[in-house]
Amino acid sequence: MANLQIVPAGKNVEAQYVEMKVPLYSYGCEKKVKKTLSHLRGIHSVHVDYKLQKVTVWGICNKDDVLVTIRKKRREARFWDQAELEAAEGKVEDETAVAKASRLVAAKGHRLRLSWKKLFPL
Repeated sequence: MANLQIVPAGKNVEAQYVEMKVPLYSYGCEKKVKKTLSHLRGIHSVHVDYKLQKVTVWGICNKDDVLVTIRKKRREARFWDQAELEAAEGKVEDETAVAKASRLVAAKGHRLRLSWKKLFPL
């Protein structure tokens, strides 16, 4: 862990906020994430919002190192700005995929039901 935090000593370095979208399934996950991030060098505070699935870290740190550390506990973690962009793009793609899938099921619905009965007899 010591090799992750590289902060230049010669420059005036200020604390920064790092916001991430982290999937939290219980309040135990919230405690685990908070404990993991609070042990990093240079982190002053960690705020976890369970309802928004948002983690805000304030301190003198490299934001990529913070993301790498949190991904050891939650693989799906990503920066908050990326989550908003992916959600906007995903909605457009999801709507077209749902429309295509519904047409396909309507066209082949009868054959699909028969094939499931053959695979899983009651």
